[in-house]
Amino acid sequence: MSNHFAWKCPTHDVLVPHFTEYAGNEHLDIGVGTGFYLTHLPETTHISLMDINTNSLAVASNRIGSTRVKECIQHDVFEPFPAQYHGYFDSISMFYLLHCLPGALKDKVQVIANTAMGLKTGGTLYGATILGNDAGHNRLGKKLMKVYNSKGIFSNKDDTEDGLHAMLSSQFRDVAITRVGMVVLFTATGRRE
Repeated sequence: MSNHFAWKCPTHDVLVPHFTEYAGNEHLDIGVGTGFYLTHLPETTHISLMDINTNSLAVASNRIGSTRVKECIQHDVFEPFPAQYHGYFDSISMFYLLHCLPGALKDKVQVIANTAMGLKTGGTLYGATILGNDAGHNRLGKKLMKVYNSKGIFSNKDDTEDGLHAMLSSQFRDVAITRVGMVVLFTATGRRE
């Protein structure tokens, strides 16, 4: 409901198609939430999950079916990417993760650099994130932003399209962002060495 009423970015018309469009055969989802988006991937997709929270990993794995999950990786994305997964994934998704990570966008560059290590040559990092206070939120959005940021659920007060593009461009040669409502959908390929 928040996607529709607060963030003005419809789940089924915008977010689900973006999630499924860029998923490769070997796919990693970081910040798995409930696993909702993963249920829309083809049965042939090899799905791995990464989250710092073991409960989230269990919930997402149960939702999509543990037989579909290749690996559950408990990991803090601010730490270096696990060496055994360097160059392993065709695609890595981060849906509604970046705005929940602590710090400003400049503090999250390390997360993007770490994650990029997991992509095969030609692999794609993609996702969606909610913009900050200057995005033009409606009353509901402003209220949610205030509550979520004050409780530490979000850390995105100053997040902008330009800031996101700059952060991704520091690690990737080809970056595309599209704004829908208060949400930016992004794709990044061509990892910088």
